[in-house]
Amino acid sequence: MPTDSRLLGNLSVLVAVVDTGNFARAAEALNLTPSGVSRAVSRLETRLGVRLLHRTTRSVTLTDEGERLYAQAGPLLSSLEDAALSAAGDAQTVRGRLRVSLDPMFSWQVVAPRLHEFLSRYPDLQMEIVTRDELGDLIAEGIDVSVRFCEPPSSSLVARKLLDTRVLTVAAPAYLAANGTPKTPADVATHRCIQFRDPATRRPFDWEFHRRGKVLAVQTEGPLLVNDSGTMFSVCLAGAGIAQVLAVSVRDAIADGRLVELFPEWNGETFPLYAFYPSRRHAPPKVRAFVDFCVELAGERGA
Repeated sequence: MPTDSRLLGNLSVLVAVVDTGNFARAAEALNLTPSGVSRAVSRLETRLGVRLLHRTTRSVTLTDEGERLYAQAGPLLSSLEDAALSAAGDAQTVRGRLRVSLDPMFSWQVVAPRLHEFLSRYPDLQMEIVTRDELGDLIAEGIDVSVRFCEPPSSSLVARKLLDTRVLTVAAPAYLAANGTPKTPADVATHRCIQFRDPATRRPFDWEFHRRGKVLAVQTEGPLLVNDSGTMFSVCLAGAGIAQVLAVSVRDAIADGRLVELFPEWNGETFPLYAFYPSRRHAPPKVRAFVDFCVELAGERGA
């Protein structure tokens, strides 16, 4: 079977459908109509003589034949795209639409203040930022790269660690003035503690204090349970209670006195920050550029 431009084009459409999760998002990414995407996949199926996708009103999934084709064609098409962009010059390799999902605090405190620099480097790039605490399904939602404070899940996603950041216990000066300053970690059991819900278990995170290998667990209570790190940061700043937070997110607030770190000798617990993106032999240039940018920012912030 001779290879021609139409076959490669139809293969590219199939890969886009799988990567984005449905025909509508693939059409948006490729600047086509959904019907045009559907016709391209149908032409490919006719050309190969096999059914590649199971179609329903809500989703599309690969058949066994489609799985084998996608596994072989995806990396090859990505390499061809990288080679073509490289031939056009390094300044032109990062282009198109980049959809990223970010931890809210990392987006607000770290990425947003410097995002203009990234966009200035790559004027042919358009970005969409989604903020949330959960990783979600990157492929089904058409997410190119996600940055999360979590351990890597068991999946086909590529995971690149950006940093390990310390877990700090903090409170606003106003709260401490009104309620007193706890002297030891055990003292927080009698204070108003802002609880943060673990997105994996849907239960509040347990409070622990780490020092030179010793772990002290403390039962805490408080009237407020949140599932958004930005909200927790804001209510803590307002004096609502004591919170356990990640150092990379509150460095500036501690430095300028808006928050006070309690028990600095008990801040040995760390939490990882990872960038995740769908597994391929070569990540698209726009994904590599954004991940490298996050590595740069994380390095500047430290742990």
